[in-house]
Amino acid sequence: MTIRLDAVHPVLMSSDVGASIAFYESLGFRESFRDQPDTPMYAGVTRDDVTLHLQWNAEAQRVGNHDRPTYRFVCLDVDDLYDSFVSAGAVSQAPQAGSPWSRPGETPWGTREFHLRDPDGNGLQFYRVL
Repeated sequence: MTIRLDAVHPVLMSSDVGASIAFYESLGFRESFRDQPDTPMYAGVTRDDVTLHLQWNAEAQRVGNHDRPTYRFVCLDVDDLYDSFVSAGAVSQAPQAGSPWSRPGETPWGTREFHLRDPDGNGLQFYRVL
């Protein structure tokens, strides 16, 4: 018997699931499900073979902006992906304070990548191995 894992679906905390869906749609994801039509508390977004779940959390459940998870996405063309996010108005070309990879660049650990945060501070890193 072969035991294997087929996928992982991270659950990202969201203070406003509807707004989070809209943000991820600006990154090219599409809504795949939601629990309630008007004010969703739990939803999923999908792009290609990647699915993220978005779950509402009250302010009291959050540990602060500095304790947010980061998710790494493997992609073939980091620069084209970044350009598509800029063209869609999802990210600004202005460098973000605190991240040397707010725009695509080569890292000392052998990748080309860029980083951004969603409206709730969840870290998103898009990269490819050089």
